[in-house]
Amino acid sequence: MKSQVISHVTEEHSTNGYGPSAVSARGIARHYGQGDTTVHALRGVDVDVQPGRLTAVMGPSGSGKSTLMHILAGLDQPDGGQVWIGETEVTNLDDDGLTALRRDHIGFIFQFFNLLPMLTAAENILLPLEIAGRKPDADWYRELIEKVGLGERMTHRPSEMSGGQQQRVAVARALASRPTVMFADEPTGNLDSTTSSEILALMRDLVDGFGQTTVMVTHDPHAAAIADRVLFLADGEIVRDLSSCDAHTVITTMEELRAS
Repeated sequence: MKSQVISHVTEEHSTNGYGPSAVSARGIARHYGQGDTTVHALRGVDVDVQPGRLTAVMGPSGSGKSTLMHILAGLDQPDGGQVWIGETEVTNLDDDGLTALRRDHIGFIFQFFNLLPMLTAAENILLPLEIAGRKPDADWYRELIEKVGLGERMTHRPSEMSGGQQQRVAVARALASRPTVMFADEPTGNLDSTTSSEILALMRDLVDGFGQTTVMVTHDPHAAAIADRVLFLADGEIVRDLSSCDAHTVITTMEELRAS
């Protein structure tokens, strides 16, 4: 029987029509600078992320998509508004609370892998649990390693692995703690097209097979096309919200946003 990622969700903050949300945001605002040089990265954004689904976030450069992800994940603080992950209000936590939230409920995948070069694949995957003083669930760990296809690479260091293999290690590391939500920041941005397709297929499989709630920021229309939902940002606001769509629709929508 397949393991299930534990999702802590609440109905209190959800107005999306899909039921409880894994992540919710209300009135998120973020600006940089002062006076005439002020840049409004986010302008009162409301969003709900449904559990067990893959949500892609797209937008032109400077649209606020990375800022939104960082705030949803507790990596940055908004200037206004509130964020919840499950029943926990992220924007009301102190540093210790944020550390505990990220440790227990959030997984991260980055464009450049962020693996420690002196550690093996296995050591990189288990490092967050080791820092937290937790032991991995043996059955979950075996199933996860099989799912990401790293069985023969566990003793290799990053320099001995391809980019795609390193990203698989990063994916396994993000999921080792069985997080409520996994955030992926341009997860295929540093990979060739063939390897990108493999990583995207893996991410889709993790959502379908494990019910892993995932939020992915991407500039790649082919990556967005695997999502259950695509949010388009422009000038710090969500301007389009599409259900599953193909790459052509994503490209067309992006062209319309750039022209507007």
